[in-house]
Amino acid sequence: MDFSQNRLCKLLGIQYPIIQGGMIWCSGWRLASAVSNQGGLGIIGAGSMYPEVFREHIQKCKAATNKPFGVNLPLLYADLEQLIGIIREEEIKIIITSAGNPKIWTPLFKEMGCTVLHVVASQKFARKAEEAGVDGLIAEGFEAGGHNGREEITTFNLIPAVRSVSQLPLAAAGGVYSGHSILGAMALGADGVQIGSLFALSEESSAHSNFKNLAINSAEGDTKLLLKSLHPVRLLNSTFSKAVEKAESLGASKEELEQLLGRARAKKGMFEGNLEEGELEIGQNAAYIRKIEPVKDIFATLLSDLKSAYSDLGKRC
Repeated sequence: MDFSQNRLCKLLGIQYPIIQGGMIWCSGWRLASAVSNQGGLGIIGAGSMYPEVFREHIQKCKAATNKPFGVNLPLLYADLEQLIGIIREEEIKIIITSAGNPKIWTPLFKEMGCTVLHVVASQKFARKAEEAGVDGLIAEGFEAGGHNGREEITTFNLIPAVRSVSQLPLAAAGGVYSGHSILGAMALGADGVQIGSLFALSEESSAHSNFKNLAINSAEGDTKLLLKSLHPVRLLNSTFSKAVEKAESLGASKEELEQLLGRARAKKGMFEGNLEEGELEIGQNAAYIRKIEPVKDIFATLLSDLKSAYSDLGKRC
């Protein structure tokens, strides 16, 4: 299929309107470069990287691809200014911001000559992001893994809602894992998609094999949105997630939940492979992903499935 006139492709300089999610402990240079080399937009996830590690991944990604790639930058990150300095020095031109107020930093990123997309979970925040001057939006429904919107709006509802208040280039995120879901998102008003879980479980993902294998063997209902009083996060069933669920059912305070959460839970689970004590972030669609594949094969399947979905739709209409 020809996407040469697609607004998201033109904005980002990519062949296919597919953005890889900037997932903590999954989105290193190997995954980002592999996605970019297949014609999508690879993303280095800064949220799980110290500044010196972040720079290393950027430099290795540059060596591994000559295609556009970007970085995901959580705006509440403790070392944010150091990361921004590295982005400037390394001349990164695409930034996806999340978890914070884009109004504070977007003007600086625009001065740096960057294209900026911001992740939103509601119409309200879509309006605020556009007012802040971003170039595009990523609307993420609550099917998505990891940190999520408090509103719990599904992607199916969110995309047309955001499109009704903004004409910026728009990517749909949350629950996208096939060509059929790509077509569905575009039919709802998106220009393209951001895919997380499918790439988190790829061969090139830096996540631990224990986590990947548990996720591809999960069933429907094996993820839940928890820690809503702190920062809602979708977690795969584990000893830790069950402890959180029990604490919440007993009315645990924010302070008690923070103590239970502790530090480095996501690293322990997703990167180090501790399935008992770690925080395991993955989307609902993990229940339908049944194998760990290289990014090249994932793209081939997505594009073939998208073509078939488009053809099938024409037969139904």
